[in-house]
Amino acid sequence: MTNPVQTVMTHSVPREERQAAIETLTETDRTTDLAVLVRVDGLPGGLRRQAVDGLRSCGAGDLLEELADDRSIPPELRKKARR
Repeated sequence: MTNPVQTVMTHSVPREERQAAIETLTETDRTTDLAVLVRVDGLPGGLRRQAVDGLRSCGAGDLLEELADDRSIPPELRKKARR
């Protein structure tokens, strides 16, 4: 089985499979991996937003706070992390 993070990062993988991989990361509480995906420049915004939602579902308040303060992340993602 392919690592879910690799699946999300591979541009040739269909969007639905990439979204399912983020769901897997969320269901297995892999918060560090989700935070990495939020930070990845070049990953489509929808996938990055889904990763933020996954962190929220996991109750990863500390990571969300960290992302909200990270100025290397686009403002809209920082705002979403702050909510």
